[in-house]
Amino acid sequence: MERNFELITDKIPSGDQPRAIKEILEQLKSKDHIVLLGATGTGKTFTMANVIEKYKRPTLVMAHNKTLANQLFIELKDLFPNNRVEYYISNFDFYQPEAYLPKTDTYIEKQSVQNWQIEMMRNSALNALTSRNDVIVVSSVASIYGHRSPDEYKKHHFEISLKQKINKNEFLHKLIKLGYKRSSDLSPGNFIVNGDLIELAPSWTDQFNLRIDTFDDVIEEIVEIDSLNKDVLKFYKSFTITPANPNVFSQSLLANAVKNIKKDLKERLSYFEKEDLRLEKQRLENKVNFDIEQFEEFGMTSGIENYSIYFEPWRKSGEPPATLFSYFPKDFLLIVDESHMSIPQIRGMYEGDKSRKESLVKYGFRLPTALDNRPLRFPEFEKVMNKVIYTSATPGDYELGKANHKVVEQIIRPTGLIDPTIEIRKEENQINDLIKEIQIRKDRNERVFINTTTKKLAEDIASFLTKKGFSIAYLHSELKTFQREEVLRKLRIGFYDGIVGINLLKEGIDVPEVSLLAVLEADKEGFLRNTRSLIQMIGRVARNVNGHVIFYATNFTKSMKEAIRETERRREIQLAFNKANNITPRTIIKKIPEPLIEELAQKDVKISALNKKDKIKMLEKEMTLAAKKYDFEKAIKLRDMITELKG
Repeated sequence: MERNFELITDKIPSGDQPRAIKEILEQLKSKDHIVLLGATGTGKTFTMANVIEKYKRPTLVMAHNKTLANQLFIELKDLFPNNRVEYYISNFDFYQPEAYLPKTDTYIEKQSVQNWQIEMMRNSALNALTSRNDVIVVSSVASIYGHRSPDEYKKHHFEISLKQKINKNEFLHKLIKLGYKRSSDLSPGNFIVNGDLIELAPSWTDQFNLRIDTFDDVIEEIVEIDSLNKDVLKFYKSFTITPANPNVFSQSLLANAVKNIKKDLKERLSYFEKEDLRLEKQRLENKVNFDIEQFEEFGMTSGIENYSIYFEPWRKSGEPPATLFSYFPKDFLLIVDESHMSIPQIRGMYEGDKSRKESLVKYGFRLPTALDNRPLRFPEFEKVMNKVIYTSATPGDYELGKANHKVVEQIIRPTGLIDPTIEIRKEENQINDLIKEIQIRKDRNERVFINTTTKKLAEDIASFLTKKGFSIAYLHSELKTFQREEVLRKLRIGFYDGIVGINLLKEGIDVPEVSLLAVLEADKEGFLRNTRSLIQMIGRVARNVNGHVIFYATNFTKSMKEAIRETERRREIQLAFNKANNITPRTIIKKIPEPLIEELAQKDVKISALNKKDKIKMLEKEMTLAAKKYDFEKAIKLRDMITELKG
């Protein structure tokens, strides 16, 4: 199949993007591991988009959290409108994994709230990867978790074509076996029957439905119609229907799985009997027998993932499961975004999962085979890599080692902005000094970030500065998603003069109005004050032409020295480029969003007047509309609001 990636944009590579693109493409010819050291705001995503277009390989982009994955997905979908750009993250709005805490004898049942839109997008990714070669998938760490094998998944694809003779009842039964449901609500994964017409909503999209017109058990017409207004969009000669649920199984595979579950249960119960572990024996007997009954009655059970290896007879215990990586061709391209965060996260997933499940197995809540439903171990992850590009402003030791400490640098910003200036000041009278600095920024209509090391100190400083007449917000982990977004929005419009917090490094905290970062206890060595963390902090004020950083410290630590030295090195490169090209730096202009709740309240019904149930209903409707318009940033915020209301 042709691999044609078409980048459509009015933008052209600028700054040192052209050099970075050229170097990466050259290195891809001979190297497997490439590091792009890109300073904050230099347009790493646009560079990667240009590499994808020219390298022409199916691409998986991994991000370490859903917020960042969402931002990357939106950007790449906009840049590649004619290609399949897909989104693959955990399909839960809320997920509390099953666990047992022996010290307190507490069993925690699995609780989850699935999101059908995310499930639809996951199905869309599988559909794209099994039908096309021009695919870009943006994923969270969900991509390293066990998934149905592509070979087994493809077995349940079936094609329909014009003039094909079908038995309608058998056809409908086949749809049901693939996980489709007969319903008047035509959301993805459902279908309706009206005489000779069958209207099917594919499980992987909500943009169109498939209308199948039959006469005398012969398919007369296959038409793609708009899911909302029912306009005809396209006529097909043939169409491949993919499963609504990736976990559909053949009857023979299910029967074999149940047989082996019973066999392993008998052996495990015998072990508990021998060890005189009667409580554990009773627990396991009750739980697994209940699941077996569910399998035999419905072909499904809650917690089916704990039995995944029974549905993969080709896989031995201990062997890695199939994952999203299994759906890519061997010559795919992997991009690990913010690699200094993503790689440690990937490395830690297996051990955390294993520890939780070992307790469940030991105390009789699960069969030992539950351990085979797991994420990839890190060495297994390394084996599924092909060509890898790691992107970060502060690459980690792992990726630097893989690239023999040779990096492709992207230091120059298209806006001409240079890294902020940095100075060190004594800790004595730091708050009084800070008051003067905040006032200077307030007079210039600019904002301030204040970074502390403890929650109490952050709260005390916010309270003290507020008493001194400033409007200061405290950004902390207990704020709900939409509250956090509102604090940042109010900072941008000037309602707040500054924000104080412990960790102001997170993606999304790129506020161009902020011109000063004050780092308190900058000499307190540790995770929050190591070289990478300090450089990441410095990057928060690199979007304002007046960007400046003050380190309040008593000692001059190695981390401070390295962070300042690296920032000065980048500044020299940026200043030289600006001078050579006659560029005048300018502050980033970024639209300030409308407040999310007020935006909804402008509708006919005021949200504040609604009861909880109606609020959830209204927000779900708005979320669906936002997703259909591909405004996934808004949809995710709405989803988080819904989850918090349900909680």
